[in-house]
Amino acid sequence: MDDVFDLLVIGGGINGAGIARDAAGRGLRVVLCEKDDLAQGTSSRSSKLVHGGLRYLEHFEFRLVRESLGEREVLLRSAPHLVRPLRFVLPHSAAQRPAWMIRLGLLLYDHLGRRRVLGSSRRLDLRRAPEGAALREAHRTGFAYWDCWTDDARLVVANALDAAARGAEILLHTEVEAARREDGVWRVGLRRPDGARREVRARALANAAGPWVEPVIEGTLGLHARVRVRLVKGSHIVTRRTWPGEQAYTLQNDDGRVVFVIPYEDAFSLIGTTDIPYSGRPEAAAVGADERDYLLRAVNRYGRKSLTAADIVHAFAGIRPLHDDGGSDAASVTRDYAFDLQDAQGQAPVLSVFGGKITTYRRLAEHALARLAKYFSGLPGAWTAGATLPGGDLPDGDPVAYCARLQARHPWLAADLARHYARLYGTRAEALLEGLRTPRDLGRHFGGLLHQREAEFLRRTEWASSPQDVLERRTKHGLHMTEAEREAFAAWMVQPPASLT
Repeated sequence: MDDVFDLLVIGGGINGAGIARDAAGRGLRVVLCEKDDLAQGTSSRSSKLVHGGLRYLEHFEFRLVRESLGEREVLLRSAPHLVRPLRFVLPHSAAQRPAWMIRLGLLLYDHLGRRRVLGSSRRLDLRRAPEGAALREAHRTGFAYWDCWTDDARLVVANALDAAARGAEILLHTEVEAARREDGVWRVGLRRPDGARREVRARALANAAGPWVEPVIEGTLGLHARVRVRLVKGSHIVTRRTWPGEQAYTLQNDDGRVVFVIPYEDAFSLIGTTDIPYSGRPEAAAVGADERDYLLRAVNRYGRKSLTAADIVHAFAGIRPLHDDGGSDAASVTRDYAFDLQDAQGQAPVLSVFGGKITTYRRLAEHALARLAKYFSGLPGAWTAGATLPGGDLPDGDPVAYCARLQARHPWLAADLARHYARLYGTRAEALLEGLRTPRDLGRHFGGLLHQREAEFLRRTEWASSPQDVLERRTKHGLHMTEAEREAFAAWMVQPPASLT
């Protein structure tokens, strides 16, 4: 088959996967090229929230907040196994914002977006409410509101799976080495780590390379970037759970920013994030000691139990490729997105994506296809708002009820494993468990909840090819395993894949 595609997408993060899915669902022949793994960069290093962005109201970004609030409900319907409601408690700190301002902001937050699933905000007496048990006595008043949590990397994988199911070709560990316009199309050179090369042609390009968007424009494509990106590092730390309850906390810090404390992987708390300018290589980003201490100080201002660096079990930093709107500081730079569309006399367009956030990726993809529609005659309209992602077709959209049904159909399956499979794979868990009759059929146990059957499933169906693909992105098993267990798994992972029976 001639390697001519309608659309070549550069970048396997949430925006690239979302654009590839949307385009493939409209009948375009799509190829997605990612130089590393899906979600290996920014899209697996977020705060893992699907939220409207309460603090964006202070910057008068009402359109972005309204769009984000609407997308919470869309994603709850399309991926109920990956996106779930999360209640946030915001302790009042009079030194930062007056109570009336917070209440007014929450009322606006409640009404900017249509809510069918999530509850409304309310005031809390933290001296009596159980949510106050983790807080210092000085914090007597608080507010509760609703947003959503998601497994960011799995959301990327789900979009890539749907794109592939609709005909897209997903090429991981494949770098776009060079591209040039020739005879009204793009001629694109691809390279794999082993040096293997391939050349394809594409009628249009979508540059969703995230922090690398400008180097792709000016280096790979040889064009001039007319929109600029501003790189901002966001760091997170993970500690053992010391804050009881299933609610998250939004903590106002003394510099006006907020820090989230989020229940994470059952046994942990995810604490973040920072916003500092970044000018290094995105892949080299790491949590600095100053950022670590900043997050610890913020949490210790509020929490009864003080945390130290010794309590940190994991840390990660991600580089946000924000649209440079000229904001004076990193925290105030818009989280909205922008496009730079360049063509040559109406042919061979390239659409570059600047900014955005995980919450609005689906709408970003719709807007990207709207910008490209004139280059594809008869392109169908938007379709993703009412479509479920792979695994998301749960009866009544209820993940708890589905987990119970999964265990009823597989009574030999331990409750914690049933919950794990239901949460990560939704109805795709049936394919993972197909043909199994006893716990022994799950194969080798590597530690935590990781068994050979799941690892093989991920290699066969989700492009996992390295230990990190499995332990850090497709799952978070690595957090629950000892160093020796992780090393043993890595040794197993280099063996040839076994077929599923």
